Amino acid sequence: MSNRAVLYVVATPIGNLEDMTPRAVRVLSSVDLIAAEDTRHSAGLLRHFGVTTGTAAVHEHNEREQIPRLIELLRSGKSIALISDAGTPLVSDPGFRLVRAARAAGVDVVPVPGACAAVAALSVAGLPSDRFAFEGFPPAKAAARRALFAGVHGEPRTLVFYEVPHRIVESLADMASVFGAERPAVFARELTKQFETVRAGTLAELHDWARSDPNQQRGEIVVLVHGAPAEDARAGDAEAERILQLLMAELPISRAAALAAGITGRKKNLLYDRALALAGAGAKPPAPRRKKQQ
Repeated sequence: MSNRAVLYVVATPIGNLEDMTPRAVRVLSSVDLIAAEDTRHSAGLLRHFGVTTGTAAVHEHNEREQIPRLIELLRSGKSIALISDAGTPLVSDPGFRLVRAARAAGVDVVPVPGACAAVAALSVAGLPSDRFAFEGFPPAKAAARRALFAGVHGEPRTLVFYEVPHRIVESLADMASVFGAERPAVFARELTKQFETVRAGTLAELHDWARSDPNQQRGEIVVLVHGAPAEDARAGDAEAERILQLLMAELPISRAAALAAGITGRKKNLLYDRALALAGAGAKPPAPRRKKQQ
């Protein structure tokens, strides 16, 4: 394989074109092909920086089908740059399958870092940033969205969500209902763009503000939610363990851990380890009840 066989994962600006790095321009100009989420959208960016490299559309609807062709190009010694519509590829954007396939094929995968809306928002939010959990876009349907929020209710790390404009008011209402109206949060919209907005407040305050101002229901939005207070996190852990023990009384450990994870939103492997610890400490649950023979 030629030394030129490289898949570059290239970050592009999330708004302000001055955030394009010289390295990104050089890589995009030198590769054999640019795999773009939307070639029409990226055409303006590439034209602005004088990049004339050919492009191919690789998005969530065709990524699986495109992978064999792209891997064959890489195997033949060609170089490819992967870009999304804005920001860092794979962060709530397509590309994961292509990167995994390239690595499995022995192709070098090289990051060309740059803008990322989640990190940009976190850097100016004033919320704890030493540990955070990126949750991406919540589900579109209300019940699934509230279930996701309930699953991370006791998470002590700062939570980072993306949201689309037409659901932001409903999403903030659900956050206030599940996390608590007084939970501190930050609303970040149109980062690096003309109408950039960063506003801090409680979830209830941010909901009322966004609902009353249609301008805040436009553009790209990041919502950051303060992690749960220590007592809430402990309460969530205690409830998860209570549910786990109830299930262990009726089911094998692996099945009990899987169901407890689905109910509480806690990680299955952690609950499985806790179940083993409980059983090993002598708190072995009774065997599942046998059905009476007829």
